[in-house]
Amino acid sequence: MSDDYDLLILGSGSTAFAAALKAAEHGKTAAMTESRTLGGTCVNRGCLPSKNLIEAARIYHEARHPRFPGLGGKTLDLDFRALIGGKDDAIHEYRDRKYQSILDDSDKMKIHQGNATLIDPHTAEVDGRRLRGDQVLVATGSRPLVPAIAGLADVPYLTSDLLASDEQLELFDQPRTLIVLGGGYIGLELAQFFARLGTKVTVLQRSDRILPDHEPEVSLALGEALHGEGVVLRTGVTVDGVRSEDGGVTAILAESGPDARVQAERILVATGRVPNTDGLGLDRVGVERNVAGFVSVNEELRTSVPNIWAAGDVIGAHTESQMATPVGAHDGNIAAGNALGAERRRVDHRIVPRTIFTDPQVATVGLTDEGANARGFRCRCNTVPIHLVPRAGAARDDRGIIKMVIERESHRVLGVSMVGRDAGEVIHEAAMGMRFGATAHDFIDMIHVYPTMAEALKIVALSFFKDVSKMSCCAE
Repeated sequence: MSDDYDLLILGSGSTAFAAALKAAEHGKTAAMTESRTLGGTCVNRGCLPSKNLIEAARIYHEARHPRFPGLGGKTLDLDFRALIGGKDDAIHEYRDRKYQSILDDSDKMKIHQGNATLIDPHTAEVDGRRLRGDQVLVATGSRPLVPAIAGLADVPYLTSDLLASDEQLELFDQPRTLIVLGGGYIGLELAQFFARLGTKVTVLQRSDRILPDHEPEVSLALGEALHGEGVVLRTGVTVDGVRSEDGGVTAILAESGPDARVQAERILVATGRVPNTDGLGLDRVGVERNVAGFVSVNEELRTSVPNIWAAGDVIGAHTESQMATPVGAHDGNIAAGNALGAERRRVDHRIVPRTIFTDPQVATVGLTDEGANARGFRCRCNTVPIHLVPRAGAARDDRGIIKMVIERESHRVLGVSMVGRDAGEVIHEAAMGMRFGATAHDFIDMIHVYPTMAEALKIVALSFFKDVSKMSCCAE
């Protein structure tokens, strides 16, 4: 293949690969660029490694804390370095099977390693080599946000990149104590992971509750679960500075008294993510970005430059998008199809299910109560404790809640939030129903397998019309 392509893609993650595959399906050539590791964030330092380690920690934790009478707890042997090695093996195998092998088997797709910079709307320079594309897609993803905290640059802080393989940022030694800056999904997943393996973890959150963008009931339920496992959650605190001290790290809070200093062996920064758009030459070629650096796009994912498109984390909340791997992959397919003239599609981000892989899981889709009111809906909402779901009792794991938001007159479901066992699986039923305009009555009339956690949807829907605490099993 020459250095002229039908589609030039900046990035090689899930969004980029979906676009490249779409181009190849239509007989077009595509080139991707990558400044770090083939496959981008998800496979190398995000979804795959984190869920691999979280599942290992769950097994370790449940062996020590069995939920059933008659089962004695046992502390399993723990070799943290071997655990990390297993995670790396999983990454290598998946990357080879799902990314490298696809490239090896195709004569339509190619990868160019190096830092890409646009020098005109059709041309990128990659470490001195010029690549040209009739159409260009920006799909460079995002990276951890490092806040401007005094002294942070002078301490060996961690980010979610600690999950990476084959990079110096990878963490091989388990810290005995850990400070986590940030009470969002990344911070909480990693906080519980480390805590379950025996690290003493303190989470410092600026807002007055963890997961501030979720329903308050979600924050409370997950907070109770994490607190029960020994994770210290300090909310409503501001970190004024960080310093190396006594062989570890000290976070200095903007408050007085003995609790104004928090010490630990390591500190993990999980305060959000920023787009990888700096250094790409976007301003030079006229691609508009917002104040946070995210690329502005229309509903067809076209930027302000006619032949340049963008999808994935780099567009942030434009078109109501969400920074998530399946969203990026879905949109990469659409962007490539639009760019190459194969079709004309608009993105639709109204119904995007999301899951936080804590234990219990947090799963959401649609609008929160606050979000529905902000959009002018006259709505009702009910929250039901998970202990009313028969499956939770049978599994002896009744932590959590489920909340449903419905339009007052039509009873159309506007949003669902769940904290509970298998919430990430249950939320897909809610999402599919909402996609086709389901009402609370549709969830009630749906016959659910008994006992399953999916019955939580039926029970919370019923709660708008009767006292679900006084029902027999399977009753309506």
